[in-house]
Amino acid sequence: MLWRRFLGLLCGLCVLLCPLVAADGAVMYDEENGEPLQELLGEDDAAWPTVTLPAPGELTVKAKGAVLMDLGSGTVLYEQDSHTHLPIASVTKIMTLLLVMEAIEAGRVAWTDPVTCSATAAGIGGSQIWLEPGEIMTVEELVKAAAVVSANDACGALAEHLCGSIPVFVAAMNERAKQLGMADTEFKDCSGLDDSGYSCAYDVALMSRELMTHTEIERFTTIWMDSLRGGESQLVNTNKLLRHYPGATGLKTGTTNAAGHCLAATARREGTSFVAVVLGCATTADRWEGARTLLDYGFAHYVTYTPSVEGLQLAPVPVLKGQSAQVEVKADAPSPLLLEKGVEGKMESRIELAKDLQAPVLAGQTVGTWRLTVGGETVGEYPIRAVHEVPAVSFRWAYGLLMDALLR
Repeated sequence: MLWRRFLGLLCGLCVLLCPLVAADGAVMYDEENGEPLQELLGEDDAAWPTVTLPAPGELTVKAKGAVLMDLGSGTVLYEQDSHTHLPIASVTKIMTLLLVMEAIEAGRVAWTDPVTCSATAAGIGGSQIWLEPGEIMTVEELVKAAAVVSANDACGALAEHLCGSIPVFVAAMNERAKQLGMADTEFKDCSGLDDSGYSCAYDVALMSRELMTHTEIERFTTIWMDSLRGGESQLVNTNKLLRHYPGATGLKTGTTNAAGHCLAATARREGTSFVAVVLGCATTADRWEGARTLLDYGFAHYVTYTPSVEGLQLAPVPVLKGQSAQVEVKADAPSPLLLEKGVEGKMESRIELAKDLQAPVLAGQTVGTWRLTVGGETVGEYPIRAVHEVPAVSFRWAYGLLMDALLR
């Protein structure tokens, strides 16, 4: 009967551990440092701490570098040591995901492409989904693994699929960083395990903003729990804000001993979107609190306002020496503006049109400006353009006009 008692104890132990173990027997890990995901599963929502919103000018976070950026305009609303070079751990994967999304949208790869895992990708280590050499997954499955559980082996497989090798992919990451103006960044790998690579809070915000322009990425960055391998491998997102922060849309956590606890957190409410970046936090609690503090500050003090062209009265603009005495005009569709809350009702609109406009006038030519101001300060301006072409007068045109008059 002793063996039955042992079997019963073993089964009970399996039941207790099953939330932390994938069905294929692989324990899931929180990011690169190998911490089990126990704190992410079965957590008491009521125990999530309350963040007190600071007054303007008193905003600080416990991080070595931090930025709050409006995703719509790119306006930086708060920064703290924002250009300090720091290791960013798995936050690196934002650039990896960006290159994958750009390749998909350009048609170079497809979501359904089969990807065969190499021994190199399978052996990267750290957080992973335990890919075996020769195992095949689709691009979509690997993106899910990278975005949700920060799987380094999935990133390696994607890098090789896109560029043939991880080093070539990393070179593409650094080239894309330069194009985005990320002057304080150098990637050394596609996963963030190599702490000799570095970035800064501002650069992380830049690449986060660029990634979130690819709206389909939210299919993955908003997943809390999911699975792979037909349900055999369970996935739990490393980003706790998805459970606890209203409007959270992503984005990426990162943790190593050298980098500390890092986070790029995105959220959207009523058309306003922000990214809060906190790097080098001493504890994981500091990063959650820091990101929430920044996001709360943004949503409490700012609103996105999109001006409407409906009802905008635009008279035709006179044209000198043209084959038409005037040209019809229209304003460009206005882009959204980030405003401090409460100033929307104080907006003033002013139309400035060209004087002494001379032909030729090209269709689409800028002939004026629609300017929006608050308290005399310009908060937005949009070109007013010619709707159609107005050629200059010429002898041939005048002769034709004269002949038409004579023949009538």
